[in-house]
Amino acid sequence: MRILQVLPLNPIALRLVQGGSCRTRHLLIRSGYLALMVMVLLIALIGSGTTLRELSQSGARAFSIVSYGQVFLICILAPIFMGGAIAQESNPQTWDVMLTSPLSSLQIVLGNLFGRLFFVLALLMSTFPLFAVTQLFGGVPGSAIIESYAISASSALIMGTIAITLSVTRTGGRRSVFVFYSAIIFFLFVTYVLDLALQTPIAVGSDAVFTTWMTPLNPFLTLRVLMESNVYVPRNFAGTGYLWPQRMWLGSPVASQLWFFILLSVFLIGYSTLRVRILGGALISGGAKGLGGDSGRDPRRVGSSPIAWRELHLRGQTLKAKVIRWVFISVSISVGVAIVLLARSGTLDASGTRLALAAVLCAEILVVVLTALNLSATAVSREREDKSLDILLTTPIQPGAYITGKLRGLVQYLLPLIAVPCITLGVASLYVITNGFGSGVSLMVSEAVGTVKVSIPIVLPEVALALPIVLTSFTALCVMIGLQWSVKSKGTIGSVVGATGVVIVVGGSIGLCGWSIGGSIPYAGAILNAASPLNLVLAAIEPGTMIPGSLDSVAGRCWSLLGGSILASLSYCAIVYGLHSSIKSSFMMTVRRMTGTS
Repeated sequence: MRILQVLPLNPIALRLVQGGSCRTRHLLIRSGYLALMVMVLLIALIGSGTTLRELSQSGARAFSIVSYGQVFLICILAPIFMGGAIAQESNPQTWDVMLTSPLSSLQIVLGNLFGRLFFVLALLMSTFPLFAVTQLFGGVPGSAIIESYAISASSALIMGTIAITLSVTRTGGRRSVFVFYSAIIFFLFVTYVLDLALQTPIAVGSDAVFTTWMTPLNPFLTLRVLMESNVYVPRNFAGTGYLWPQRMWLGSPVASQLWFFILLSVFLIGYSTLRVRILGGALISGGAKGLGGDSGRDPRRVGSSPIAWRELHLRGQTLKAKVIRWVFISVSISVGVAIVLLARSGTLDASGTRLALAAVLCAEILVVVLTALNLSATAVSREREDKSLDILLTTPIQPGAYITGKLRGLVQYLLPLIAVPCITLGVASLYVITNGFGSGVSLMVSEAVGTVKVSIPIVLPEVALALPIVLTSFTALCVMIGLQWSVKSKGTIGSVVGATGVVIVVGGSIGLCGWSIGGSIPYAGAILNAASPLNLVLAAIEPGTMIPGSLDSVAGRCWSLLGGSILASLSYCAIVYGLHSSIKSSFMMTVRRMTGTS
């Protein structure tokens, strides 16, 4: 019985699973996830053909699309679910209760890990019938299905253990969520870009390439080994003198990733188990220090909005938080500058420069959006959980001023992060405008527009003016969506998941529409692509793919992108105003209805 209480009958895991399973929101999330995967499968199977060979090819293509989609969604949803562990379980009051209970350190760690990981694994297993359907068409071996599930599950496991490790080793958990999101996104992008840089063809003139040292570290790359085994080929070390770790890492990347993620998770679980009691002592000593007298600091000027001031200064009071934030900003900008300098020296050609800039800019924008969603979606629900909202409601502050202050404070806090991709793209645009800083390196590439070749720069410099406009307004929209979910949600996890889901649907719809229209409708496609920050960045770097119909005229292209960014920004501001009015009108009723339910 004692062994069963470690995990199967763990009180913390049972509490998290039973509590989450009874909520309608979790049912809707699982249903929406499954419905999305079903829709993706049906779209992939359109036009399957009638012959056995065509059916087999369609089944393999559908399996590949669903597998990549599943890994992508797991990488998005797992940090959201586990990020709640960082934010909630790092609350000192929560740890006080757990550390004074009869639960052992291992029970606390495993209960928090698998109690939250259960929902991610439940989402994963809900798609198993879809993969079984692809077997009816042929072309998909059963081992590939099992291995794809193992890749997704191991990725969720390592993200979960990292989140729990951050939870038990940091007292300022909510600040750690930003590090968690940023690290995952940058890790995936950086390993993918390094893999492209390290790839070598299996033979001269061949399109097939060998796997690299980065392959076992990235779930998308190991999945590519399964999906494109004839193009992305593991190395064969038969008859060579390599040691077995090298042979396994490069020759069996899927197995290497599974073992590496599992062993690393076991190590982190052990480390977290040893650190739990140390955290309790740190909390007690930290509380004792907090009982001291006046620090001698002069009072700060709050300004016209105390809520905005509170949101702006609440998010980075400690030295550690400031260091993490500014290290991210400085490193990101340094990477962008390094890419431009490598291009100037000739180390990176035009295609390599474009690829590196696209990876870095997309990663920076995703970090900004996810950070905005996480901060805003927990801004009110967090105050409801720690009862500080009850105190604020006794002040003369009205709902409209409260929501406006939250929006203003969070956007001001995010402005340095918003500036990161803008500066990166600005440096690249300046490099183009100044003709490679006077280096004479060729900055023009040929893009096919129908049957005509058009010469365009490696980066469209006008997008450097459009990106700050769109990204700032889109971030404000994300903040307002997060605040809306935070007001009407009981806890932080539900609000973050709901807000992220809405932004994924809205942003994904705009991105897909812009991608499809960009090549078919001249200039109108550029205007629509300017509505999405990611599409706008890709249009600046890969215009031949995103907006080929708008490359005939330089003036038309510039005005379409700039005009589209202004129209998109005005539309986002109008939506923000509408959401603000909606939240303000129903705020008191919603807050009263939610009182005592958190």
